[in-house]
Amino acid sequence: MITDQIISRGIKNISVIAVMSEIPRHLFIHRSNQALAYSDQPVPIGYGQTISQPYIVAYMTELLKVESHHKILEIGTGSGYQAAILSKIAKEIFTIEIIPELGELALSNFKELGYNNITTRIANGYKGWLENAPFDRIILTAAPEEIPKELIAQLKPNGRMVLPLGPRWTHQKLLVLKKNSLGKIIQEKKIPVRFVPMVKEYIKNN
Repeated sequence: MITDQIISRGIKNISVIAVMSEIPRHLFIHRSNQALAYSDQPVPIGYGQTISQPYIVAYMTELLKVESHHKILEIGTGSGYQAAILSKIAKEIFTIEIIPELGELALSNFKELGYNNITTRIANGYKGWLENAPFDRIILTAAPEEIPKELIAQLKPNGRMVLPLGPRWTHQKLLVLKKNSLGKIIQEKKIPVRFVPMVKEYIKNN
């Protein structure tokens, strides 16, 4: 079902299509919302967060141009679906989630499914993961209002970053940033999107 959806919307990368058909999306969604697991729409996963629609996951993964030797940093683990997709294509995934409960859920999902090339951290994603930098690819699944400079610094020369950028909920654009061999950033604007905002601090509502 997911395969048909993403192909019909223009996804062409064979590896992305194959992995999207393999990974069980419903396992990353609470049972109360599992009826929506294979619809092409975002689905709430709790704590004000969502799992992105399959097309957007596929499109962002395709834009990353992932290769099998790549080390990837993901900002915004959520329940772990995007990291799971990437883990089947790349060598190593390092993923950061600021909400402890979601980070723990994602780690549980990875262990249950046997994805052993994913390393998780509960932290502020704006700071990246310096001790494991630089990264071949960086992907953000939440939208900052400005491109985090620390993440740019942690991207390898000839690396790529894919991220939504813009104010909370509105007027966001999906961007591809390419860092050339001299460290210069080349920016490409893609499609309008709507992602949850990227935050520097998680405040739990009791």
